[in-house]
Amino acid sequence: MTALAQNIDAITAGAVPHDEPALTDGFHLVIDALKLNGIETIYNVPGIPITDLGRLAQAEGLRVISFRHEQNAGNAAAIAGFLTKKPGICLTVSAPGFLNGLTALANATTNCFPMILISGSSEREIVDLQQGDYEEMDQLAIAKPLCKAAFRVLHAADIGIGVARAIRAAVSGRPGGVYLDLPAKLFSQVIDGALGAKSLVKVIDAAPAQLPAPAAIARALDVLKSAERPLIILGKGAAYAQADEAVRALVEESGIPYVPMSMAKGLLPDTHPLSAGAARSTALKDSDVVLLVGARLNWLLSHGKGKTWGEPGSKRFIQIDIEPREMDSNVEIVAPVVGDIGSCVEALLDGIRKDWKGAPSHWLETLRGKREANIAKMAPKLMKNSSPMCFHSALGALRTVIKERPDAILVNEGANTLDLARGIIDMYQPRKRLDVGTWGVMGIGMGFAVAAAVETGKPVLAVEGDSAFGFSGMEVETICRYELPVCIVIFNNNGIYRGTDTDPTGRDPGTTVFVKNSRYDKMMEAFGGVGVNVTTPDELKRAVDAAMDSGKPTLINAEIDPTAGSESGNIGSLNPQSTLKKKGG
Repeated sequence: MTALAQNIDAITAGAVPHDEPALTDGFHLVIDALKLNGIETIYNVPGIPITDLGRLAQAEGLRVISFRHEQNAGNAAAIAGFLTKKPGICLTVSAPGFLNGLTALANATTNCFPMILISGSSEREIVDLQQGDYEEMDQLAIAKPLCKAAFRVLHAADIGIGVARAIRAAVSGRPGGVYLDLPAKLFSQVIDGALGAKSLVKVIDAAPAQLPAPAAIARALDVLKSAERPLIILGKGAAYAQADEAVRALVEESGIPYVPMSMAKGLLPDTHPLSAGAARSTALKDSDVVLLVGARLNWLLSHGKGKTWGEPGSKRFIQIDIEPREMDSNVEIVAPVVGDIGSCVEALLDGIRKDWKGAPSHWLETLRGKREANIAKMAPKLMKNSSPMCFHSALGALRTVIKERPDAILVNEGANTLDLARGIIDMYQPRKRLDVGTWGVMGIGMGFAVAAAVETGKPVLAVEGDSAFGFSGMEVETICRYELPVCIVIFNNNGIYRGTDTDPTGRDPGTTVFVKNSRYDKMMEAFGGVGVNVTTPDELKRAVDAAMDSGKPTLINAEIDPTAGSESGNIGSLNPQSTLKKKGG
């Protein structure tokens, strides 16, 4: 064995021969750079060329959670970033593995979740000449348009700088996804240990506060004070900011009603007297001044215009955002407030405390009456104990579960399963509801559930449509392998939207239909978890309670009426319909 090989083995074993200088290599420098910056967990799928990086990271004390598919590992890293405000780390192999992780990276960037996708890659000399290397691909060029920043490290001495730049880019300003490209040869590069240690960089003040301009605050307060029907909309940016006390004080001390976007639910309890969530349509349509706190006027808010918002020109918008280019993206923002949410909310709160008369009582009474009427109208649907279940009766049972266990984390995806749960299941604490976010992408469920359990140690309830579950369902093995306290409930209505479509030719199943009466619970049993099949809301409630009490990985197959559900849920208008007659029609 050569002296160099002995030193590399000694590095791995934690001992260096007395007659040789201490050395380090690319593997250890990556790990040391992450540890130096407070990274504790890596989500990955092992393989060439990053297998040993995962092994060594685990040996060095990092927690390494291995998935069955890179997209799910990436989703886990993304939501870890949302929950912790530190960049979640996803580690993948080259080319196909990188591409699998890229969907999660792009989704993280769209949702403003800090995440770093680290992928091994083929050698530059061969890739650049297109000579056909193993999994050859110019990954950096592909990643650049889909993330906030992308970097490649070619020399071991630059690993510290590369990791530091990736961390700062991910969390500073508007958070987002970052790609870090590490060619295979980088890992085995050996340099002097002392020089390697000096090359590492601890990021200082990665996400500094960005204070709003006093003039912007004064302008916003003037607009707000002139309102007859003011409204606050809380977005997931407000939840990410973790300025929970300031946000609560802004609502309560101003007396302005608020509507939470889905991942902002729980910043104040959905049962709070100023919550207008159950009167959302009236609140959006009839308000005259709207204060956006960490929310964007994208498709989820009908772009700030159209019939959702009432008569054209009837609204004036105040927007708090750390990104100046977000202002006026769809409609005029009459009072833009640029800065971090915590600082901006505190500044507004100071002004309100000095001179504020409160929201007009007639506006509060209007929303209160509408909210109470809507809740009363919904109540009978939630109380049914029918078999098979409909979406409302099943969600009514889960609504009670979360009310009794407000500390649990709810992960939610699907079409009807998602849309209806947003309005039915009340949340009571911040950052306890995790769902498909800005893109509305399916497949986040199991990745989010794993990371939520790992990062928080709290029990997780994942409520999945049967179609949505199919995108990441194999990760039930991951949940069982790591013995995570995750209870999965699959709303099984035998298909996408409904399980009733047919093939007019009689040849195949309908395009939206799954195997009738599938037993997803048997999948969980196959990996050593608990599987339960339920047919009524009472059975569902008992099964979820047992799972949450035990902390054991559990999957509950909840049989839903195949005729229940609507095409595309609440966004059916986005699904084009053919106007042509069928042949022979």
